[in-house]
Amino acid sequence: MPKVYVAIFIGLAAVWDDVAHRRISNWIPMAAFLSGIFLQCRENGWRGGFVGLLGAVTGAAVFLLFYLLGGMGGGDIKLMAGFGAMLGANGILEASLWTAACGGIMAAGLILFRTLRGSRSVNQPAEMAQETGSRSVAADSIPYAPAIAAGVWLSLVAKA
Repeated sequence: MPKVYVAIFIGLAAVWDDVAHRRISNWIPMAAFLSGIFLQCRENGWRGGFVGLLGAVTGAAVFLLFYLLGGMGGGDIKLMAGFGAMLGANGILEASLWTAACGGIMAAGLILFRTLRGSRSVNQPAEMAQETGSRSVAADSIPYAPAIAAGVWLSLVAKA
């Protein structure tokens, strides 16, 4: 049950940061990673550390291709790795499926909203992009932390 509370706190922090600032601060995935390793070790002894590390690697690998292609930010990958430490490899794979479904629903909702609003162009002019750190974020991009948090929470619902 502690995983659920930690996942709720970290998920809410990530959603807030991503929606408000269009980035995920490094302390959030680090908190997920460290608490994940701690909880894994508490549940499974020293072997839990390996379960957490494997989960972190799996979590980072799941969406790495999307990051490399420019469709996802580095904070999203780190957040998945942090949650992977908490859930383990099998758990983060299940959470990834939920995350993809939630992300698809978010994208469909955005398309519907823009269609109803009368916006015909999906691509916004370059001047509508905003700078966050070292990269530019298009005005029509979707913060993905809400989908990640919802996916992790949905994967934990069945286990609670």
